[in-house]
Amino acid sequence: MAAKPGRADGLGNPLLGGERRPLYRLRPSDVAEVTFTISPEFNQTLTVQPDGYVAVRDAGMVYVQGLTLPEFGDAIRGAYHGYLHDPEVAVALKEFERPYFVVGGEVGRPGKYELRTDTTVAEAVEIAGGLTSQAKHSQVVLFRRVDDDLVETRVLNLKKMLKTNGLREDAHLRPGDFVFVPQNAISKVARFLTKPTMSMYANPAQF
Repeated sequence: MAAKPGRADGLGNPLLGGERRPLYRLRPSDVAEVTFTISPEFNQTLTVQPDGYVAVRDAGMVYVQGLTLPEFGDAIRGAYHGYLHDPEVAVALKEFERPYFVVGGEVGRPGKYELRTDTTVAEAVEIAGGLTSQAKHSQVVLFRRVDDDLVETRVLNLKKMLKTNGLREDAHLRPGDFVFVPQNAISKVARFLTKPTMSMYANPAQF
């Protein structure tokens, strides 16, 4: 079933960031340890390859990119279906890319920052050194990745929120979010953009 568009503040469809604290999903280069309770000879450490697959011992290639750890465990059990009888499998994430966000444009210290706690756009701007004197902070843009090609956008009037103490309207960040503070007014930003189109507003290589 196709995903329906959600809202960039993390309150819409979970596929578009609707869960405030979602489960981690596997990415290339992640390393997971697989332990078999009854058949320890099948214990193994698996690395997610760039194409999203892992090479499972005696079971071939299994696509796991985007799976949560519980889903990953189910995939491993499924891979051994018919080979092992009702295997008991435990999985643990050993190495992974730590959650991060990026702030660019008219801030004191543009760059990539670790997302350690629940952080809003306004807080992210402060973490990145605050606004410069050239910042157009009435049109701060939040870019959120939907998939490998599509990005969802939301324009926030940070100036109004700070002036009226309307921080309830502030957006909570998700891992991989990109906050862009422009120098000049932006006439219009489409709700959904392809990554190449992002270059009109910001450098997509940062995202």
